[in-house]
Amino acid sequence: MRIQSFIWILHLVNLTKSLDNARILRYTRSSSVSRLCPAACATCSSLNGCLSCKPRLFFHLELDGMRQRGTCLSSCPRGHYGMRSPHISTCTRCKEDCASCFSESFCTHCRPGHFLFRGKCENSCPNGLTANAALRECTECSIGCEMCVSRDTCMRCRADLYFLHDQCHLTCPRGFEPDVQLMQCIPQVHCEVGEWTDWGPCVRKRSMRAYRRGAETRTRQVLRSPSVGGDPCPHVSEIRKCVIKRRPKSSKINKRDGWI
Repeated sequence: MRIQSFIWILHLVNLTKSLDNARILRYTRSSSVSRLCPAACATCSSLNGCLSCKPRLFFHLELDGMRQRGTCLSSCPRGHYGMRSPHISTCTRCKEDCASCFSESFCTHCRPGHFLFRGKCENSCPNGLTANAALRECTECSIGCEMCVSRDTCMRCRADLYFLHDQCHLTCPRGFEPDVQLMQCIPQVHCEVGEWTDWGPCVRKRSMRAYRRGAETRTRQVLRSPSVGGDPCPHVSEIRKCVIKRRPKSSKINKRDGWI
């Protein structure tokens, strides 16, 4: 009996040593694998990249040619959102019409052809809002504006308002006047005239009884015509009285001979 008990003891000792050696071997292998992994990975393989991540990091699958490789990231890439769980935190793709999102039900940027409204990507905007193609979102325009790029930049006004400098006006501001055909405020154009010409010859008028009394005229040209609301043109001609100078006697016409 003593011999059998001794043999069983030796067998148990050998079994314990074998189990310890197996644990050491597994630890050595796992340690060597961990040393070959990227810094963010907890475990990995040469073919598939990261298999698990260190705490607080997100596991993300990315394409490497025709193969998917696992990576561990502190934040998910654009077009994905992070989902945390007690076992593994992963990056999940946003909805198809959503370019970036905060969660599955809340989008932050939309893809072309869709417009962001209250966390959703819509095909069109509701009444009272305009579809902003640049920002890809539904924008609230300023009062009187039917289409805008932003609240402060209007593109089209209501039918009874005038457009000026990306804004809508009930009446045009000072220095501008309304164009009722284009429904725009256009700059007022004031009249411009040139310099006076020299006074013309002194000519006798029929209404003047005195033979030696006459009138002479000078004019100036209109360089720019005024708009409807612009300053009108001043007088472009002036007349003043003058005295007709008598001709010398030698210059009188000889009626009989026809010589001057």
